[in-house]
Amino acid sequence: MITVVALSPSVDVTYVVDEFVLGEVHRPRSVHREAGGKSLNAARAAAALGARVSAVAALSGATGEFVAQRLADAGVELSRVGGGLETRTCVSIASATEARMTELYERATPLSDAEWQSILNVTRDLLPQRPGWLAVAGSVPSGLDDGVLARLVELGVDAGLSVAIDSHGPALGPAVDAGAALVKVNRAEAASLLGRDDESDILEFAEAIHERSRGIVVVTDGVAGSAATNGQARWRVSPSEAVGAFSVGSGDSFLGGMLSALDDGADLAGALRLGAGCATANALEPGAARFDPERARSIAAELTVEQVR
Repeated sequence: MITVVALSPSVDVTYVVDEFVLGEVHRPRSVHREAGGKSLNAARAAAALGARVSAVAALSGATGEFVAQRLADAGVELSRVGGGLETRTCVSIASATEARMTELYERATPLSDAEWQSILNVTRDLLPQRPGWLAVAGSVPSGLDDGVLARLVELGVDAGLSVAIDSHGPALGPAVDAGAALVKVNRAEAASLLGRDDESDILEFAEAIHERSRGIVVVTDGVAGSAATNGQARWRVSPSEAVGAFSVGSGDSFLGGMLSALDDGADLAGALRLGAGCATANALEPGAARFDPERARSIAAELTVEQVR
């Protein structure tokens, strides 16, 4: 089973236009709206692959209602914590002719201390019923301190679950140090966490983060592939020949694919393969974490996952 905690959910909207020109009026070719934010994107990706997924999310207002309905449509069980402020909306504009994305992301909807405590309480009560993986991804809302993700990691570990983290900013370091079983970050997030030049080798990033977390660490690098270590072995995942124009949600789909595979008993190499296949499939279709599961598996089967010294 996979449980996700979404501190920063959103409605993710993707507009596909012929060509995005600043200051001009645009009439989209298509519009795609999904239950988003990193945690919920990962949840929907895992559910699309057949995993049993539950989410704890802070949702309010009309946008919160929309997110709740879309999660139900995706087969994700929801434990909803109501808040006082409307759930945010994040917009991506895809320029079809230039294969470029313009992204407008509202900051995470603030949470009060009472709302944060409700999330903790709901999660604590839920976890004993949901063995397997706990995943926490995305940004930390204003008003909460930098230790909140670490608190969730500790909550999962205390309940006997494996915990996955995919975040950024000041809250990431304490969460890594709290003993996350899986840390999935991109190149820029890894460099920021380590205080290093982001031109360094991503496998070196993964090894350095592992020294802190002692668990699996995956560092993704977009169309350049990814690297991972569990402290005993190291892997590089070569990029797919298929390159899409819709990158939003690919990292989240990578995490969802990995968790689905690991929860199903796959080894790390197999989980990396499926994660990368989902990320690539996501980029081929507009809309965050919207992809054909069979296409993702087909792409995964063609990828090279090499164990390196």
